[in-house]
Amino acid sequence: MSHVFHRGLAGKAPRATSGSGVWVEDEAGRRYLDAAGGAIVVSVGHGRTEVADAMAAQASRLAYVHGAAFTTEAIEEYADELAPLLPMDAPRVYPVSGGSEAVETAMKLARAYHLARLQPARHKIVSRWGSYHGNSRGALDASGRIGLRTPYEPWLGRSPHVAAVNEFRCPFPSHPAGCGAAHAALLEELFEQEDPSTIAAFIAEPVGGATLGGAVPPDDYWPAVAEVCRRHGVLLIADEVMTGFGRTGRWFGIDHWQVRPDILVAGKGTAGGYWPLGLCVASGEVFEAVEPAGFVHGFTYSHHPVGAAVGRAVLALLKGEGLVEASAERGAQLRDELRARLADSPIVGDVRGLGLLVGVELVQDRSTAEPFERSERMTERVMAAARGHGLLLYSAAGCADGSRGDAVLLGPPLIISPEEVRLAAERTALAVAEVAEQLDGA
Repeated sequence: MSHVFHRGLAGKAPRATSGSGVWVEDEAGRRYLDAAGGAIVVSVGHGRTEVADAMAAQASRLAYVHGAAFTTEAIEEYADELAPLLPMDAPRVYPVSGGSEAVETAMKLARAYHLARLQPARHKIVSRWGSYHGNSRGALDASGRIGLRTPYEPWLGRSPHVAAVNEFRCPFPSHPAGCGAAHAALLEELFEQEDPSTIAAFIAEPVGGATLGGAVPPDDYWPAVAEVCRRHGVLLIADEVMTGFGRTGRWFGIDHWQVRPDILVAGKGTAGGYWPLGLCVASGEVFEAVEPAGFVHGFTYSHHPVGAAVGRAVLALLKGEGLVEASAERGAQLRDELRARLADSPIVGDVRGLGLLVGVELVQDRSTAEPFERSERMTERVMAAARGHGLLLYSAAGCADGSRGDAVLLGPPLIISPEEVRLAAERTALAVAEVAEQLDGA
C-alpha cells in the first residue's frame, strides 16, 4: 500500500525513473515521448546537468533566507537578466513558488495599486470563461473552467466573466472580420454593467491554454482589449504561466501583439520543471505607486535564492541555445505535420496554436463542429491510446461550452528535434485513429 495521496485517484500510475531530452522512462524500462512537457512545464528538456549544477551550487552556499530580511545575489542577477526580455517598462520581479501563487500575488497587487491611488472601490478582477488561472481560491474564482469550479462554487462568485475567445467556435455573425473589436465591446459592456470605478484588473491568457486547447485570439483582439482597459483605468494582467518563456515562439505570448501589460504572471517554463518557480512582475508604474505604502503580502518560499539560481540557469539555456526561435520553427512544423496526418480524421475538428503550444480539438461531427458528450471521455481515451503508443499528451477538456468540448494539447520541451516532432505527430495520429475506429465499431 502506498502512503502517497496521489493526484490521480482512478488508477495506479507507473513510476517514472529517469528522463533525457524529450523522453521519460518508467520502472519497466518503457520510454515515452513527453509531448506534454509534463504539464506544459518542461522547456529545456530532462536531464540538464547545467540546471542541476546551478541548483546544487546555490544550495551549498545558501539554502534559504527570509525575503523580507535579505536579498541575494541570485535573485538580483536573475531579475537583471530577465528584465530586458519582459514586455514592460522598468519591470520589478516578485518570485514565488508557482503559477497559482503568482496569480494571487497579481490580484493583491492590483488591489494595492488602486488603494495607493486612493481608489478603494476598485476591487473586482474580471476574467474570461474558458480560462484557467490556478487552483487557489482567488485564482480559481478568476478561472472560467467549469469542471474545476463546480465542487467549490459556494466559495466562488466574486469575479465577473466575459465570453471565451475561441475562433473555432466564434459566435459573432461577422466572423472572421472584427472579432477582436466585438470581444472588446463585450468587455466594455461588462465594465459598464459592473461600474468601471469598481474594476481593479482584467486577467487573461494571451493564448488559451488547458481550457481552450491552444486557441489563438484574432490579431485585433489584444490591442482592442488593452485600449478598453486603459480608457477605464483598469490594470491589464497577462497570465503567461503556460505561454511564457518561449512556449509560443516569442519570449512571452503577449509579444505577438506588441501589447505591454501592467502586471505579468509566469510559471511552468520559468524554471523548466527543475524548481517550483513562479513570477509576478509589476510594471514600473505599478511598483512606484505601491512602494511608498508597501505591499501587504508574502509567502514563506517567495524570493528563494535556489529557485532564482535555477531560473537563471534555465534562462541561460533558453538564450544560449536559441530555444525561443526553435519553438517557433518546431511549432510550425508540428502544426503542419498534425494537420496533414489528421486531415481525414472523422473526429478532428481543428488543429491550432502558436509555437510549441498546439491543440487538437475532437468533434463528433466535422461539418457542424458538434462536440462529444463529456460522458464519452474522448480526451481521456485519446490520451490513453497515445500512452499505449509511447506518447504523453495533455488534457484540455471543456473547450466548447465549459463542460463539453474535448481536446488534447501538445507542449513538448523546446529542445525537440525535427525527427521527434514527426514522431509526436505520427503517434498522435495513431492514437486518434485508434479511438475513431473504436467509435466506428461500437
